[in-house]
Amino acid sequence: MTLSTRGLAVLLCAAALLGGCKKEEPAPSEDRTLEKLRQEVDRVNQGGAPAASPDETDPNARLAGLAAGQDQEQAKTYALPSRESVKADTLALQPTGLESLHSLRGSGKVALTTDELFLRVKLDAQNAGEKPVHVAFSTARVVDAGGKEYPLARDAQTVGGTRKLDRTWEQEQRDSVVLVFEVPPAAIAPGLSLLIPTSSGEDARIPLQ
Repeated sequence: MTLSTRGLAVLLCAAALLGGCKKEEPAPSEDRTLEKLRQEVDRVNQGGAPAASPDETDPNARLAGLAAGQDQEQAKTYALPSRESVKADTLALQPTGLESLHSLRGSGKVALTTDELFLRVKLDAQNAGEKPVHVAFSTARVVDAGGKEYPLARDAQTVGGTRKLDRTWEQEQRDSVVLVFEVPPAAIAPGLSLLIPTSSGEDARIPLQ
């Protein structure tokens, strides 16, 4: 005796119900790239070394990689060609340090990351004149060997530099100043200089490389 097609279908459905069979559902999809990034950040935060560099053709991936390793980044320091003071009017400016890094972190949770470089210039400043002098560091620039100028990086200056830039220096007043610029790595080469405005309209030039 043979079963009809309809009867066979009924028997198969009954067997499935009795055996507790379940219909297989496809596994929910997940963003594997995001998951890998989370795992990498967790691993680095636990003390692991950063993995291989992200795809250099993807700027977002590169910034994510830089941000993940920012707590471990050490600033690169450069030798100064001279530590001789240069005067901006009567304010004597002595370069004391030059360093670069990809990430800047302030005293709080604010941090900035760039795929170029933040360049920090450190100066000792003292008014050597007999009268107060006003200097506007907010218009300071660095210029490379090719003559291209880079102004202060405003957000980075707020996070990692001197806050009060334009001020009047009293007689013999002395203080340190930190200026922050954003430059491409190729700019940090022989011929790099810091330009500080003066009351005459000319810039005081301080060699950095």
